[in-house]
Amino acid sequence: MSDPAIVHYQVEDGVALLTMDDGKANALSPAMLEQIEDALAKAKSEAKALVIAGRPGKFSAGFDLKVMMSGPAAARELVGRGAEMLMKIYELPMPVVAACTGHAVAGGALILLASDVRIGVLGDFKIGLNEVAIGMTLPILAQELARDRLLPTRLAEAVLHATLYGPVDAVTVGYLDRVEVPDALAGAAREQAVGMMGLPRAAYAATKRRLRRATIEHIRSTLQADLEELTGPAK
Repeated sequence: MSDPAIVHYQVEDGVALLTMDDGKANALSPAMLEQIEDALAKAKSEAKALVIAGRPGKFSAGFDLKVMMSGPAAARELVGRGAEMLMKIYELPMPVVAACTGHAVAGGALILLASDVRIGVLGDFKIGLNEVAIGMTLPILAQELARDRLLPTRLAEAVLHATLYGPVDAVTVGYLDRVEVPDALAGAAREQAVGMMGLPRAAYAATKRRLRRATIEHIRSTLQADLEELTGPAK
């Protein structure tokens, strides 16, 4: 029996919309990751731009802590699969707009960092990488995405001090590019995607690849060893 749909996908006039909604915190569980990857594959072949959204109030709470705490092997598999999903977003050869509908913590914040344009929503929401605060070492993947997208003078504060930000401060630090009132978020994200999909796709894809090549190569070349260092070697 297949998992229930917790990622909804549709295409309209060249813009694909991927919406995460598990009815709860949008944790990145194995089922969530599988359905996101399926939607990314469809968008790559069917659309000219992609919008990634969450449910109202919850963009994503990050990797499923129940799986992460169930043992080293399960944690290694989940983070490894999540890393591949994040890299697919980061490398996707088309514009990617994140519509941050609410809280975006840990892996949720990484989806923002992997997207090309990030639009948030005003409200009492928290955004950031809180791993150190909960006793977890931040993987190289997360460090490098943060290094690429966050303001250099705020990097230690954001990563090492595990600071969580409200939407307005998240713009200043670099998790978001701008914020909108809740009723305007969906329209703003779509408008941004429509505007960007007018850029020549081949040039956009090649330039994105060149711009991010060093980060991509470093993350991919260190990923397996880093996972083993964090969770122990695979058996």
